[in-house]
Amino acid sequence: MESDTAVRRIKPFATQSYSAPDNDGSRDRCADNGYSGDPKRKPEVSLYLLREGLAASLVTVFILVLWGLVQLSLQQLVIGKPSGEFNAVRARRHLEEITSVGPRPVGSPENEVLTVDYLLEQIETIRVESAAGPHQLAVDVQRPTGTFSIDFLGGFTSYYDRVTNIAVRLEPKGGAQHLMLANCHFDTVANSPGASDDAVSCAVMLEVLHSLANQSTPLLHGVVFLFNGAEENILQASHGFITQHPWAKQVRAFINLEAAGVGGKEVVFQTGPENPWLVQAYVHAAKHPFASVVGQEVFQSGIIPSDTDFRIYRDFGNIPGIDLAFIENGFIYHTKHDTSDRILTDSIQRAGDNILAVLRHLVMSEKLADSSEYRHGNMVFFDLLGVVVVAYPARVGTILNYMVAAASFLYLAKKASQPGNGGGRYVRDLACATGVALLSWFVTLMSVLIVALLVTLLGRSMFWYNHFYASICLYGTAASGKIILIHTLAKNLYYGGVRLVGLGDLYFDVSLLLWCCSLVWLTQQGLCSAYVPMLMVAFPLLTKLLLAKEFKHRGASMKYSVLYLLGLTLPYVHFMFLIWVVFEIFTPIMGRSGTEIPPEVVMATLVTLATIFISSFFLHFIYLARSTKWILAGLGSVFVFTFLLMSCGLLFPYSGSADSPRPKRVFLQHTTRTFHNLRGQVESQDSGLWINSFDYTGIQHITPLIPEINDSVRTSCREDRPFCGYPWFLPVKFLSKKNWYLPAPEVSPSAPVEFSLLSREETSWGTIKMTFSVKASQGPGPVGPRGDDLRRHLHPLFLWARQ
Repeated sequence: MESDTAVRRIKPFATQSYSAPDNDGSRDRCADNGYSGDPKRKPEVSLYLLREGLAASLVTVFILVLWGLVQLSLQQLVIGKPSGEFNAVRARRHLEEITSVGPRPVGSPENEVLTVDYLLEQIETIRVESAAGPHQLAVDVQRPTGTFSIDFLGGFTSYYDRVTNIAVRLEPKGGAQHLMLANCHFDTVANSPGASDDAVSCAVMLEVLHSLANQSTPLLHGVVFLFNGAEENILQASHGFITQHPWAKQVRAFINLEAAGVGGKEVVFQTGPENPWLVQAYVHAAKHPFASVVGQEVFQSGIIPSDTDFRIYRDFGNIPGIDLAFIENGFIYHTKHDTSDRILTDSIQRAGDNILAVLRHLVMSEKLADSSEYRHGNMVFFDLLGVVVVAYPARVGTILNYMVAAASFLYLAKKASQPGNGGGRYVRDLACATGVALLSWFVTLMSVLIVALLVTLLGRSMFWYNHFYASICLYGTAASGKIILIHTLAKNLYYGGVRLVGLGDLYFDVSLLLWCCSLVWLTQQGLCSAYVPMLMVAFPLLTKLLLAKEFKHRGASMKYSVLYLLGLTLPYVHFMFLIWVVFEIFTPIMGRSGTEIPPEVVMATLVTLATIFISSFFLHFIYLARSTKWILAGLGSVFVFTFLLMSCGLLFPYSGSADSPRPKRVFLQHTTRTFHNLRGQVESQDSGLWINSFDYTGIQHITPLIPEINDSVRTSCREDRPFCGYPWFLPVKFLSKKNWYLPAPEVSPSAPVEFSLLSREETSWGTIKMTFSVKASQGPGPVGPRGDDLRRHLHPLFLWARQ
């Protein structure tokens, strides 16, 4: 509410002393409103300052409402009714049949025989059913052999032998010169039924194939549906297709269907390279769009330790594409919990409607015939709560970004040039306030990282893994409290305790300036993600200009505060959606990022940065509020309570709940290691259980249950042996350096591997070239088409050179 008070004559805030409390306990509400007029003139304006509870309530309700909108959008898996062109029920039956055989690692009968037979049977049914229509359908089972280098794994070379591809070519009966490629993979990691990664994509592709094959209108171009059987073995089958299959030469673009989580919405997280027409096709055709160029630039930066077949088609096929993936619930990605019952039929319907519509649009497009002609620059694209996608060329985005930045700098320059700011007073005050804001952010980040270090030292890492909002209650309240505390101290000490409305106006300008600087920098770096600070500059600036008259005459009134928050709604709701994506991806990743990356540092940093960014345009509310003591007390209470819960071990990081499991990942293999020297002679041999924790907590939660697995069997890296002597195939930099090796009886495979040195030759450049023979005879039981059964035992062999 607003009330009339006696008007006091005051000096500009830079020299004003502390105001004594009024009789009612509140401080003087009179203020100098900004930097206008003669500096010698002492304005007499009664302006309203927010009560502490009202300020906290407004900001809290605003954030909670926007967060609720984000969650509502995420739960709305299907917008409107299905079109009837895609049958999600039939696709679900495909999903259940594929996953019913269990895990499908490369080389297993489940992958090479059972799944292949089922897919071929369904494809043949579609072929017979659509034979009378305007399309023809051809099937080719490819079993390529090849090799390629993978740079992102440190130059690791992948070799594959007769992996499986099922390629289905759908085209008009007169044939097609240009082809679109749709890709999924039906293989899995060894312990997972792989419903989301990637059986559901193959089920969706089968139904999309059924719909396109039976439509009455002939396609303009052809489509190759590639069901590849070796993606988890480092993208091998896709390489075999794009480099060796005769149809690959006619492929002009592709859609890759993947998963980094289980169920939910499928997000477009990669496009191109530099083919904006593909993004435009998705924007035009997708019925339930969900896309962000931010995800694309984050993924392609290498921060996320993962990759898809998109890389193979882009790098080896030089063709553009769209990469889609399910990202929700990554906690059970690549685990036994990735089952078909966790994927909603509505989610399948949504994905099917999108992919069918986009694929149909592309194969009817003239642009597919010569996609290289439309290869010009990148696209800025993002969706608003999954309702609509905004997309425009990057060059247009650059112009727009600089226009918004110019408008902001003009706004600040105009304030600096007003007659009342002679001698550069406004510029000096703006510079000092910017320094206070940056200092508050730096001190906040360091303080929260100290809390994270304390949590790590207490042995309570990853307490938030099964209790996400506990991280907000601990790190979020610490960050918010620190920011408010520093600015409260600045208001009471540096600015002499004066609560001038002009201070609130100044700190709005500080936030605008900092976001504007980030906008210019990101634009100069050529990043399409610069649209985020553009939104965070344009809408607050426009809102501030529209409310300037209200603010000038009435200060931080209820009307001004509500309208100000409403003006921030669009950029903030989108920004909070991006924050959700960050935590949805990175929180589960911390459960499989190894023992070398402290997860508390990552989570504390992410929460603190999110708090800093969200609070940026609320900083001036600290100066517009009469006090902050109760806000600080409330945040401090939540922090202390959460810290006590965490330190007492009541927030256990894992869960075996059937509804929402949060399993701990442990890599365990029974192995016999045989080390040979450069002459091919056996140097040493041992057998044991190699234990590798996928997360930072190591074995601290395992030892109480299995006392034999403790730090007495911890092994250190042997620098003189490849991969530190550990029985795994990835380079050392991707390995966890904390390993445990429990002695065990020797492995007795039914089909032992025969290893021998055939030749040894010293080269002219000082290296030694050696040729080996490695033979694995066929074991008993059903086998795949490669004639061996290598899935039952790991029998690693290592070669090293001594100095």
